[in-house]
Amino acid sequence: MNALVRAALLGTVSALALYGCANPQLVRQRHRAAVFNTELGIAYLQRGQLALAKRKLDDAEREDPGNADVQIARALLFERLLEPKRADRAFRRALAISPRNPDYQNDYAVYLCGNGRYAAGVRYFLAAARNPLYLTPADAFNNAGVCLRAERHDAQAIKMFRSALAINPGFAHALWELADLNFKQGRLQQAHAELVQFLSAHRATANLLLLAVRVMHAQGDALDAVLYARRLQLDFPDSPQAHALAALGLSSG
Repeated sequence: MNALVRAALLGTVSALALYGCANPQLVRQRHRAAVFNTELGIAYLQRGQLALAKRKLDDAEREDPGNADVQIARALLFERLLEPKRADRAFRRALAISPRNPDYQNDYAVYLCGNGRYAAGVRYFLAAARNPLYLTPADAFNNAGVCLRAERHDAQAIKMFRSALAINPGFAHALWELADLNFKQGRLQQAHAELVQFLSAHRATANLLLLAVRVMHAQGDALDAVLYARRLQLDFPDSPQAHALAALGLSSG
């Protein structure tokens, strides 16, 4: 191609690009299209229609590649597609665009811990938990505890669960993690105290009641074990936890 022609074409392309950047209406249109396609992509992702989700999220990225929500959605898609390198890259792009967004920090932390990168995951969970813009810091502390527990850093995990409960005293899952950890490490009295205090003040879950049965049973407290078993049967009669009572010699009927 003639050098002058090439230069003219490049100049035309550059001018069009500048026009696009300088035209606020066009920028807004592209942003709206990206938002719409991202929402569609997420909806398809939730339905398990991965090919359609990818098509819409690819469109969204072409329309607004600097949109962090687009990058997060693509990261979740690549995770479902079992493409960890592309998922990681998309998470990092989102955080490069919006480094202080606690939801992105938490989402990336979930991904990291789920892929065995525990130390990095905990760092991002704690960044989210300590971010004043994050609406559910107790969740992030709890997630950090779960991540630490998976790597057998139990003492640190206990601190995370207690931090979660200090923020939200009625956080049933954090209490279950804490009491279950104490139970499995043989600290029966500690687990007993945690469960009794929580269940006397907060709404029970099937997991908490089954754990209470197991703790009482391990302590040889047959009466309390039966009482918690009965409560489990009455409140959650069709649950797997109620049916698990048979393994302890307690009927679930």
